[in-house]
Amino acid sequence: MPDTRFGPDSKIREVVATLGEPGRELLRKHGYEVGEGFVDVLSQYQTLGHALRTERLRDLDALLAKLNAAG
Repeated sequence: MPDTRFGPDSKIREVVATLGEPGRELLRKHGYEVGEGFVDVLSQYQTLGHALRTERLRDLDALLAKLNAAG
């Protein structure tokens, strides 16, 4: 079982820092575009739950399952 467990309170930054490109790709597939260089500082610290509430992310439960399987 992976040491890092992602949940709704996990930050976008944590996903990218922990999983790298696979994490970026999973976020993109669920509607969140990290972008090149990740220059939007506020987005880096946005939680997955907040991204879902602001409609920047789709299907959080499926995303969390994939992130935790990858981690």
